[in-house]
Amino acid sequence: MKLSQLSPNFYRDRVCLNVLGGTKQNAVDIYQAAEGAVVVGLLSKNYPDVASAVEDMQAYAKLIENAISVGLGAGDPRQSAMVNEISRQIQPQHINQVFTGVGPARALVGQDNTVVNGLISPTGQVGMVKISTGSLSSQQADGIVPVATAIAMLKDMGGNSVKYFSMDGLKYRDEYIAVAQACAAHDFWLEPTGGIDLQNFEEILGIALDAGVTKIIPHIYSSIIDKASGNTRPEDVATLLAMVKAKLG
Repeated sequence: MKLSQLSPNFYRDRVCLNVLGGTKQNAVDIYQAAEGAVVVGLLSKNYPDVASAVEDMQAYAKLIENAISVGLGAGDPRQSAMVNEISRQIQPQHINQVFTGVGPARALVGQDNTVVNGLISPTGQVGMVKISTGSLSSQQADGIVPVATAIAMLKDMGGNSVKYFSMDGLKYRDEYIAVAQACAAHDFWLEPTGGIDLQNFEEILGIALDAGVTKIIPHIYSSIIDKASGNTRPEDVATLLAMVKAKLG
């Protein structure tokens, strides 16, 4: 696989959308609607085993130039090992991981081009984040550290970006601003996730851009999924891209 196909395509080198793919045709429609500036999320928990996930995700990858994001499913730490083994085999452009899954993800994927995020969560304290998002650590007392420390630890493990989840839209606005500022200050990427919709997307994206974050991968999931079909609405993806273009020109 060409190296260019191992890295996501960012609009104006700044923003790449992350949305869920319902079917293979839906993934193609999404990819076209986003003009390629997207990674299509496929969740490991939707498959009974690694082999079936690998086979299906490889079929998706062929249709959309490998713009695949292997997901846990609502940040489920029980999926961490499965995500890493799938990713080792399919070499996607993007991997979602709990905080403690980042090191194994980078080691198993065996190259530096795939984007690996690490899940950290709001705490109710500006400038502080929860990093105890792994399968065992999430069952213990919250591990809360300064954002800068969390970013440095993610860098130590070979991660590229902070997955800030769950934001519940703009519920933690001040905390999110602090995370965005820290990402900008430490040259780290940011993936705002949770409760993002067509109404709050522009403000959430704007906060990250205004802070100076170099690359942003916003996750927009359930709010743009058609409830009847289970597919992400391509017209909504086109709307999101138009908002990105309005911000970046």
